[in-house]
Amino acid sequence: MEISALSVLLVWSSATALVIALIAFAVDLAQRADPRGGQRVNPAATAVTMPRRAAGIAMATTWLATGLLVVAIVLRGMAAGRTPWANMYEFTLVGTCAALLAFLVLNARRDLRFAGTFVTGVAALFLVLALNAFYTPATGLFPALQSYWLVIHVGVAIGATGIFTVSAILSALQLLRDHRDEGGVVLGRRWWRWLDVMPEPAALESTSFRLNAVGFVAWTFTLIGGAIWAESAWGRYWGWDPKEVWTFIIWIVYAAYLHARTTRGWTGRRAAYLVLVGYSCVLFNFTVVNLLINGKHSYSGLTAG
Repeated sequence: MEISALSVLLVWSSATALVIALIAFAVDLAQRADPRGGQRVNPAATAVTMPRRAAGIAMATTWLATGLLVVAIVLRGMAAGRTPWANMYEFTLVGTCAALLAFLVLNARRDLRFAGTFVTGVAALFLVLALNAFYTPATGLFPALQSYWLVIHVGVAIGATGIFTVSAILSALQLLRDHRDEGGVVLGRRWWRWLDVMPEPAALESTSFRLNAVGFVAWTFTLIGGAIWAESAWGRYWGWDPKEVWTFIIWIVYAAYLHARTTRGWTGRRAAYLVLVGYSCVLFNFTVVNLLINGKHSYSGLTAG
């Protein structure tokens, strides 16, 4: 079996493991949400008194999925003979891996297993999307990409994207839990009781804020590094290329979020919605800008040039 084919097989294996982890996390969430016949319970109390076998299985399977994905990425790089993040397929693989690693590393410091269902679900979705929509054979690089800046600039951007993914999931959970606590008609129903075992909205917001602060620093370096690389490759630091513009827009949105939260008292729902706007811009930059808007950064691998 060729190395590139083995890499694809391992990506499918990782996606399968993530689906298993998703199911195990969902079982754990359901058990914690309804330990005594549907009564609303204290999350702290259930964490102490209830066994978390399903959560243990889910975490182990998530580590396995991440390990398989790391090996798949390494093999992809070996098959291509270069750094394995030069097109949309590879960016999706490495970005998904970054999100999983961010979740696992952060979970070592604080219990984030409550978000496992959603992190593994999003990761599995991204991998399947990469395999079915973005896949391209392992080949060499466009001339403009043959630079050490590919390792630095794109690598840091991928890391920031992974962090933004986890923070967006936490902000979405924050909004759902906040609406549930208000007794909304829809979210107040019985099948949304799993939200009762989520941390308080303020705790979710605090964790999301810390992640976004780290991601923003990395994205700032992405913007600066990209300008330096552009001067080296094209003779100018800035040229209003669509990818450059949207990278700057993303930076502005997250800068506005951090500024509004730290100096203007924007907390709660307003802050969470701004995080989701920022992440929507990240997804737009990765998909629409790459696929539908022509520019000097058209390196999706799905079209010529």
